[in-house]
Amino acid sequence: MQSERAKVRIIGSEVLSDDWYLLKKYTFDFPRRDGEWQRQTREVYDRGNGAAILLYNVARQTLILTRQFRCPLYVNGHDGFLLEVPAGLLDNLAPEERIKAEAEEETGYRIDHVQKVFDAFMSPGSVTEKLSFFIAEYDASQQTGDGGGVKEEGEDIEVVEMAWSDALAAVESGEIADAKTIMLIQYAALKGIMGRE
Repeated sequence: MQSERAKVRIIGSEVLSDDWYLLKKYTFDFPRRDGEWQRQTREVYDRGNGAAILLYNVARQTLILTRQFRCPLYVNGHDGFLLEVPAGLLDNLAPEERIKAEAEEETGYRIDHVQKVFDAFMSPGSVTEKLSFFIAEYDASQQTGDGGGVKEEGEDIEVVEMAWSDALAAVESGEIADAKTIMLIQYAALKGIMGRE
């Protein structure tokens, strides 16, 4: 449901960094609920939109996840190696097209049919990214390679096939700490995709 308040007025923007992606500082006038206008500034990181996919096998009761190093986690006290679903930026492709390519790059599985389940903004207080979430069933016949990502992009991705029960336990224990991965595993659990417990 859209707000009936007056629209925010963008006063100006300043590029703070345009290295890896684009970081800007915006100044804007914000219409408060009491009718007053308040001037605010926010830093906004624009890295483009992305997509993520949960690859699952009902017969084997398994998921395909990835493990890779994430520098921001490392500098925040984590060991930096995160269990995740395959994901990536759209790079001007449709979400369905991009996630199929990303799944094959990262995991080595060529997925023909994907099902979109929802979109979500992952860190709306500071990042523009909207993520499209998908699920797809996989089997051994779809494996075309070892995966591992693209070396030239700095990727060194470990492919992890995990039992469904272990993945649920890993979410509960905090071993799986990635938001998109938790969301897709919880979606699968809520929808009974792997069968009812």
